[in-house]
Amino acid sequence: MEAAKNPLQRNEQLLDAAVRYADERHWDVCPGTWLEAAEGAERCSCGDAGCASPGAHPAGPDWAGRATGSGTAARRMWSKHPGASILLPTGRSFDAIDVPESAGFLALARMERMDVPLGPVTRTPDRRMFFFVLPGTAADVDDLVRELGWRAVAIDLVGRGDGHYVTGPPTRVGGRGAVQWARRPTSANRWLPDAKELISPLAYACAREAADARARLS
Repeated sequence: MEAAKNPLQRNEQLLDAAVRYADERHWDVCPGTWLEAAEGAERCSCGDAGCASPGAHPAGPDWAGRATGSGTAARRMWSKHPGASILLPTGRSFDAIDVPESAGFLALARMERMDVPLGPVTRTPDRRMFFFVLPGTAADVDDLVRELGWRAVAIDLVGRGDGHYVTGPPTRVGGRGAVQWARRPTSANRWLPDAKELISPLAYACAREAADARARLS
């Protein structure tokens, strides 16, 4: 009986979360693809058997234009496809700094010790972490990292701004697991930091992780 309830419970969580993001945080939300049962397994609604992010990517090229900041509209959209993933467009209410999970946790612990003001942070089943920052500031990430002596692409640190998105919890990515909050949205972190406030500890942790990876291969 419990297993039969799980898909419905997951769908209710997705709908409630999408409405809450729009109503409480004033974030734009957009429904993405979803998982469908097929021959005893689950596949992405896009129909691609080799989909890289099953059930967790845009459902069409017009996804950004369909995003809404209305809780009522979000409820209506997810009622049509209750299992749809939650896409949070960047470049609007927030940007994001995308880093490897191991580096992200290292930097997060350091910043918490230093009392650095932090916004929400997500972690994905693909072992990435997304640090929410002020909208418009992700465009400065490459230059900020260069000033510290590294290249952002070489240390696997990416700024996500206009035209990109963050997958919102509790979206599930195929059979890999669900996107989760490493730091939940709260009233205390409603005001987001500038990317430059986080870039030093994040870049240091990413550079250290990249160096360790190279050492393991040598």
